[in-house]
Amino acid sequence: MTTQVKEPTTAAAPPPAAAAVPAEDSAAVAPATALPAGGLTRLRRKFTVAEYYRMAAEGILQPTERVELIDGVIFVMAPMGELHANGVRRIGRVLQRAAGEVVTVSVQCPLRLDDYSEPEPDIAILRFREDDYATHPGPEDTLLAMEVSDSSLAFDLEVKSRRYAAAGIPEMWVMNLPGDCIDRLDLPMPAGYARHTIFRRGETLRPAALPDLELAVDDLLPPRPAD
Repeated sequence: MTTQVKEPTTAAAPPPAAAAVPAEDSAAVAPATALPAGGLTRLRRKFTVAEYYRMAAEGILQPTERVELIDGVIFVMAPMGELHANGVRRIGRVLQRAAGEVVTVSVQCPLRLDDYSEPEPDIAILRFREDDYATHPGPEDTLLAMEVSDSSLAFDLEVKSRRYAAAGIPEMWVMNLPGDCIDRLDLPMPAGYARHTIFRRGETLRPAALPDLELAVDDLLPPRPAD
């Protein structure tokens, strides 16, 4: 187990780099993010969750497109490979079996962080509700957000983690497929999680909100080809 603790900071998280759908008149729309361009300042249009859904209703975003809204930017998600899909199914099964009905285990469903962010974490452990969340859950409902990461590893650790932390989600776990480990980020701050711990095969970890739930890294990670 390897732990890295960052110095606490209250600086705002930097915005992602580019929007998937450009604005027609970015300078006339607020709120927006200022971006330097050759000594000048240009504004980037940020979309709200309501506008995001309106684009889907109008057919600008197709039902088959895998996209998510983060900090007002529409990001296209990479196609899901077999190892990624296996990781999602595996984590979902392990958590549902271990936690039972103490919590709600949400698989690849929207999580509304604020008016400008609605990511779709691979797994979210939510406070149990009898209605199974007839409306999208928010940060106050979320005990743990989890991402299964291969080609998206840097994006998940650097961009999505900042949004989850800024929203106050207590912790984030990343199934790090290239590294064959679980990255746990906790102690949320406005600019990101202050602590980053890596758990490897042979070790166990527990969700902070469910301290009686001990999970083996080997049970969460997909089996090695020789296993």
